[in-house]
Amino acid sequence: MAKTNYSFEKRQRELAKKKQQDAKQAKKKAERENPKSNDTGRDPSGGVA
Repeated sequence: MAKTNYSFEKRQRELAKKKQQDAKQAKKKAERENPKSNDTGRDPSGGVA
């Protein structure tokens, strides 16, 4: 039976974790650059647009 390569498994876990962090960071950056408006269809004077 072959010996388990723990270094490879650890590296794969690290890569997966970094990929998740990068995706989360990219999502946050996109949200900061293109914020969703909280526009409810009303103008600032309180009347309906």
